[in-house]
Amino acid sequence: AADAECVAIDAGDVAGLAAFAEKMQPDLTVVGPELPLVNGIGDAFRDRGWAIIGPSKQAAQLEGSKIFAKEFLQRHNIPNGKMYGALESAQDAYDALHKATFPVVIKADGLCAGKGVLVAHHLDEARGFIGRVMEKNELGAGGKRVLLEEAFQGDELSFIFLTDGKSYAPLVPTRDHKRVYDGNQGPNTGGMGAYSTDDLLPEPLRKTILATIVEPTLAGLAAEGIPYQGFLYVGLMLTSSGPKVLEFNCRLGDPETQAIVARMDFDLADVLQDVASGNLQTSKLRWRPGASACVVLASGGYPGRFEMGKKIEGLTGAEQITGVKALHAGTQRVGDEIFTSGGRVLGVTSVGPTLGAALGSAYAAAEKIHFERMHYRKDIGRRASSLRASGN
Repeated sequence: AADAECVAIDAGDVAGLAAFAEKMQPDLTVVGPELPLVNGIGDAFRDRGWAIIGPSKQAAQLEGSKIFAKEFLQRHNIPNGKMYGALESAQDAYDALHKATFPVVIKADGLCAGKGVLVAHHLDEARGFIGRVMEKNELGAGGKRVLLEEAFQGDELSFIFLTDGKSYAPLVPTRDHKRVYDGNQGPNTGGMGAYSTDDLLPEPLRKTILATIVEPTLAGLAAEGIPYQGFLYVGLMLTSSGPKVLEFNCRLGDPETQAIVARMDFDLADVLQDVASGNLQTSKLRWRPGASACVVLASGGYPGRFEMGKKIEGLTGAEQITGVKALHAGTQRVGDEIFTSGGRVLGVTSVGPTLGAALGSAYAAAEKIHFERMHYRKDIGRRASSLRASGN
């Protein structure tokens, strides 16, 4: 029997989602994508008395606008990179490049499905990206404005916490792999894999992140009268001068969620009900020791124009490997068969006593799955190491 039913309502259609909720009267709604949050689903559902995990429309601007987030960080002295400009025209952006130190980070201001950021190493590369985003409108409305900022060197880390607006509870840290190809080559994606281990974040560094980033962020939101309830994802760069904020997401990340949920040793629904009622009990969050890993299997052409409708084979054999789950993302069932229907198709997720064991199982499962022009990174977790050096 199926565990869930997929309903064909556009994720950004808050009115349509509210109409469906009116009919179903859900006990709890958990928002996965960013678009409904930015469109105000949190406010719409709370106004109707429905419990929901997700921030207000105003708070969701932390993800919905890179410029809003940058200015928030600077107002509250939260560690981040130097800003070279928040630009509203291509010419202004071209001019600002001459004041920047390369490499420079260029971010489209709005939502771009994880494809609106470029680390440009030279002027021609930067100008080309700005032209595509602001003059050719390749990213649509998300590229009407751009942010230029300093590029950092260091290790990236995804730090996600859960808050009821008063208390907060960190989840286990994860590391994502954004680039499409091995060795961090190629364009950015929504994420090609992630892992979580016990030693990924040493305690001194964890305390620094909480004291200098997490707590000031929550205090800043409260000071500005912006209520926040739900997950807050902080993308960090662990630099030689300490952790710096790269971005905020107002939801669980993908594929970080797969790695996090695999290590949960508590009833997530129970904890989320507490959050929605403003009564988060941090002691309920307990974690399995060891490690987890997720390897994303993607369609041919992704992250560009990708192919769909390819038959997927080998799923049963993959899930017979101990500790493995093949989590569906861009798939659809036709009769008794499964076909691709998106760019990132499956998240092959595994747990184990060590990262090597978790990765070994995930890759063994990935090798059993096949669809035409399937591709995935072979180096998820390869650079895994303790981050103690960054925490000194």
